[in-house]
Amino acid sequence: MHVDAKQGRLNQSVCQWCYDDLPLETLAAEVVQRGMVGIDLLGPEDFATIKQHGLVCTMVTSHPLEEGLCDPQYHDMCLEKLTTAIEATAAEGWRNVICFTGNARGIDRETGMRNCITALEKILPLADSKNVTLIMELLNSRVDHPDYMCDRSEWGVELVRRVGSANFRLLFDIYHMQIMEGDLIRTIQQHHEAFGHYHTAGNPGRHELDQKQELYYPAIAQAVADTGFDGYFAHEFVAKGDPLAALSDAVRQCIV
Repeated sequence: MHVDAKQGRLNQSVCQWCYDDLPLETLAAEVVQRGMVGIDLLGPEDFATIKQHGLVCTMVTSHPLEEGLCDPQYHDMCLEKLTTAIEATAAEGWRNVICFTGNARGIDRETGMRNCITALEKILPLADSKNVTLIMELLNSRVDHPDYMCDRSEWGVELVRRVGSANFRLLFDIYHMQIMEGDLIRTIQQHHEAFGHYHTAGNPGRHELDQKQELYYPAIAQAVADTGFDGYFAHEFVAKGDPLAALSDAVRQCIV
């Protein structure tokens, strides 16, 4: 069944790591066939391949997930990697670089937030000057990422408020936030200005958006589109069946 994401209001993309068995060249061609705009979570070494297909990297990788901005011992490493990623992203005229709080390692949430702000205040002037947005991912700490600090939308939204920069936003991962808090559509409606990127996956299991999981993606996609969101809506599930058929179905469900 042919689908064309361009028929809808959302700029759909897909995370490369979910298709590790496919060469990037092949995945890029499949993404184009489905009317999607790009591929998530790539580094500069992959840019040339997707550019040949007229795609963008909708989220550029940076520092490690567990070693992040809430812990000062990792600030120098993170800032170095973020600087490299920002400059590479800006050179292509693209927009998003991912970042993480990392694990708490005994740091309380208020101290962790202040530590994140300290690091972000050092790197955001560069991001601002390059017209690049740093996107911090919300992840669940119950199932997949124990001890990760930015595991609640309320905490992340408060961080965005305190930072106060148009070039810092959150990645609202629908799968992760369903595990942590649910009430997704209300959160999207109330706090959409803090969300610069979205990820999808079925729950439980992070599998395809099918009838065996608990989320109804057409309504979620509708809620995101109705906020006027003009960023990227990226699929990040690991299919148990045919991965490309599952991608087509996910795209279809999110054409709104």
